[in-house]
Amino acid sequence: MTDRNNVVGQHQRPPRPTTSGDGGPFIRRLRQHSLNSTQLMGIMTLVISGAILLLLTGVTITVAVVGVIFFAPLIILTSPIWVPIGTLLFVVVAGFLSVCGSGLAAAAAVSWLYKYSRGLHPVGSDRVDYARSRIADTASHMKDYAREYGGYFQGKVKDAAPGA
Repeated sequence: MTDRNNVVGQHQRPPRPTTSGDGGPFIRRLRQHSLNSTQLMGIMTLVISGAILLLLTGVTITVAVVGVIFFAPLIILTSPIWVPIGTLLFVVVAGFLSVCGSGLAAAAAVSWLYKYSRGLHPVGSDRVDYARSRIADTASHMKDYAREYGGYFQGKVKDAAPGA
């Protein structure tokens, strides 16, 4: 039917997109990629929280610098007292934490060994059993190897020194 309506020698134009008040294809595509109200509120919350945290960071740094400037003379004058006390306090706290950590590790090891000896299969017991069987197999193979080659060397010694 379209062939009848075309006049010979004339070109037919492609149809123009109709605008029904939506602003055309650009606005339609923009609306497809726009944020909904939940996403917009999330972004606004993120921006406001970030701005507050950035402001608090600036205030904290400013107060710390002013405090160091103000208290520097006092810190310098009393440092002969604070350095030995700080060193002693550091050594005591480090030693206490080391002892507590070692005690905790020992208690965990004893608890694991108790469970393992009672047959309760604690975590990692299958690896211990596997390692024990591998060590036993290797020891058995080494024993056989030594028995086999021990006789070989004794025969060589008798060949080298027949009277021995």
